[in-house]
Amino acid sequence: MSMSAAAESRMAEATARLEPGRIAGVDIFGDLGRVETIWRSLEGERHFSTPYQRFDFLSPWQSQVGERENLSPFIVVARDREDRPLLLLPLTLRHEHGVRIASFMGGKHATFNMALWDREFAPSVTEADLDALMSAIHEHARADVLALHQQPARWRDLQNPMALLPHQTSVNDCPLMTMAPGAEPAARISNSLRGRLRSKERKLKALPGYRYGIASDGAAIKRLLDAFFRIKPLRMAEQKLPNVFAEPGVESFIRSACLAPLAGGGHAIDIHALECDAEVIAMFAGVADGHRFSMMFNTYTMSENSRHSPGLILMRDIVDHYAGLGYEALDLGIGSDDYKRLFCKSDEPIFDSFIALTPRGRLAAAAMSGINRAKHVVKHNPALLQMAQRLRSAFR
Repeated sequence: MSMSAAAESRMAEATARLEPGRIAGVDIFGDLGRVETIWRSLEGERHFSTPYQRFDFLSPWQSQVGERENLSPFIVVARDREDRPLLLLPLTLRHEHGVRIASFMGGKHATFNMALWDREFAPSVTEADLDALMSAIHEHARADVLALHQQPARWRDLQNPMALLPHQTSVNDCPLMTMAPGAEPAARISNSLRGRLRSKERKLKALPGYRYGIASDGAAIKRLLDAFFRIKPLRMAEQKLPNVFAEPGVESFIRSACLAPLAGGGHAIDIHALECDAEVIAMFAGVADGHRFSMMFNTYTMSENSRHSPGLILMRDIVDHYAGLGYEALDLGIGSDDYKRLFCKSDEPIFDSFIALTPRGRLAAAAMSGINRAKHVVKHNPALLQMAQRLRSAFR
């Protein structure tokens, strides 16, 4: 453990008691072990969060990636007067240019960020409740600013209470497919696209052992991840992109989360794949919660089999799999790549908040907000985006 992480761990569980109200107390933890029981208690059906906030997803991320980046746990738990947990904010603390910034755990590996909420409390949260929460965090004075990125405006059937805070549209879009239970397959994927994919799949079906499946045991998970970490760097080099999966701790985090079993079945990250006896043809990995599947990462073969659009065929199989389970939505992660628009016709509304907690944090919050607004303008203006991409390529 890094020195800064160890220091945060020793600080653990500083408690601020507030005036009587719905949020009667706020605890801040610097050690995931100290808060694991509370955290897991907020993951059930009576509660409200995305699968990216599961303990089994964020714990390996923090130990394998966060600590290597000198990020200290900054986990905020709010309770009522009966000491019942109302919400948990899974944050980390970093020091940047003399400013202490608290952001969601998971970094760029979490498509969506939220608190874990008590489902009875969440729909009735008021600005006064959030003011009490911010005041308590401010009282600890361990963070100067909250930089809270990529928060969904709604999750399932509830509004995200954090949308009551000042916020702005996130830099990137997240393509979304909604699925009505019992709808015809053509309502999800058009008959014309299905026909094109069937035609392409005929070549693949001729391969010995051709199959679609979800990795369910350690051996299958290892085989598919070994293929992913062998193929993905080649695909990224082909696109002249840096290999983000080679960053310190990332591979260990992904392997740990893919192997972490969930109580209700599946894993913290599930892997779907097209295979034949000779190779892994394509794979997609993401998180599922019984209502939505959310894509995280993917790759496909470097062999001649890549000519038959195996990624699109696999995407069709994934959509139909989750529709058959009664899922209501599926998203393909941040970014509006062309293939995503073949399946997803709308976008998930997501927002960012930059909340100053100290005088030092005011300037930082204003600067981060301004930078994000500028990035959003560039990303949504084709001419500016093309110019930015050319400059990035030139510098690379």
